Amino acid sequence: MPDSIIQATIREIRPLSVRDRIGPAAERVIDEELPALPAVRADGRFAGIFGEREFMAALFPAYMDTLGSAAMVRRSLDETIERRGDCSELVIEDHLTTDHVVVEDEYSDTQLAEIFLHHRVLIAPIATHGKVHALVTRADFFRALAGKVVDSIEDYGT
Repeated sequence: MPDSIIQATIREIRPLSVRDRIGPAAERVIDEELPALPAVRADGRFAGIFGEREFMAALFPAYMDTLGSAAMVRRSLDETIERRGDCSELVIEDHLTTDHVVVEDEYSDTQLAEIFLHHRVLIAPIATHGKVHALVTRADFFRALAGKVVDSIEDYGT
């Protein structure tokens, strides 16, 4: 592993499979207490990310992406679930964020910062020889980074 400020915040995980269904995948994300999990193909290679945002996109109609505001849509959540609840049986493969945000074990903190700054992801998967085995959350990265900055300011000020 690299000399990294967030090394202690790396979480070893079991990735989702692209063949997992949306409902059980959402339950895994909740059970892991994470905002998302990486999804992998049968060979263990990164396919995308499935989490909070991807679940909501699968549940709510496709036109939601194109609306500037949903203020005129008066459908209740219960009505949406009744109409779209069957989406929980669909596989996650078609509902992944597929930006290439996976890093190999020898990543740098700067690589992680770039991923979190330029991609709309809440996790950065970590792989060994292309096979995903861990992740870092944006929140953990922020806490570690802010802590290091605060510590350096305090050390510099003394």
